[in-house]
Amino acid sequence: MEKRSILHMLDPMPHNSPFDINMAMDAGFEVLMPYSNVKLDSVYALTQDAIFSRSPAGVKRTGIFIGGRDFALAMDMLDASRQAMVPPFEVSVFADPSGAFTTAAALVACVEKELLSHHGKKLEECTALVFGGTGPVGIATGVIASLAGAKTTLVDHLSAETAQEVAKAYNRRFGSTLDGNCARNDAEKAELVADTDIIFCTAKAGIQVISGAVLKAAKQLKVAGDVNAVPPLGIEGIKRNDRGVPLLLAENAQGAVGVGSLAIGNVKYQLQNTMLNLMLTTDKPLYMDFRQAFSKAREIA
Repeated sequence: MEKRSILHMLDPMPHNSPFDINMAMDAGFEVLMPYSNVKLDSVYALTQDAIFSRSPAGVKRTGIFIGGRDFALAMDMLDASRQAMVPPFEVSVFADPSGAFTTAAALVACVEKELLSHHGKKLEECTALVFGGTGPVGIATGVIASLAGAKTTLVDHLSAETAQEVAKAYNRRFGSTLDGNCARNDAEKAELVADTDIIFCTAKAGIQVISGAVLKAAKQLKVAGDVNAVPPLGIEGIKRNDRGVPLLLAENAQGAVGVGSLAIGNVKYQLQNTMLNLMLTTDKPLYMDFRQAFSKAREIA
């Protein structure tokens, strides 16, 4: 009799994400075991409890999902879990804190596709700004875009120093080349967007970050992507379902197009389902983070 599939969901936050639980169930896991308030130093022991309680055949039907809201902590937890494996007692591990890795991967992949389709450009030929750049989705977006070759700047709404410190920390860890900056008002935003090719908007839901007045300052904008689905949307003039739709408010940037939250969300949903399903179908253990997510997002987009 085949073992039932089990996903152990480790989360440092007080509650596991209902979104992730629904996604895991829909991907085919039969049993979900959520753990909240998980500390980094507990991950090793929890992993070994999971792997040694089943035969090698049963281990293949077991997975570990790492949630939370902290990019760096999720990566540390993934590393701790990997170090705890004792082959052949080894399971797949997937980190996606607050959905940041799959959301960011979907955002960059969608923008990349429209960039090539409408402008014949690749990421490595472009400059990019990430508004909301010091949050989990913003950091993941910045790291992915930078590693893909774009000259990328994380933009904080309060402090350039904060953005620069975040950029330096993730550059050291992942070999990216991020920069950091600050835009506290429309005038400072307009100055930043004037000569950028790509705008990624990853700020908190329900906050308009880029107004039409700011977009008018953009002279070489090619693609803008917004993950915010809650009114007011993050970038004025981009509708939720837009995918490569002309961004008319960027009237001084010839051919600029927008990608909306639901278009990105559709790729993100397919991507997370794909990543979770891979844990059930793989013949060998997988360790998946934003890098593997972006590779799959490119295929889906």
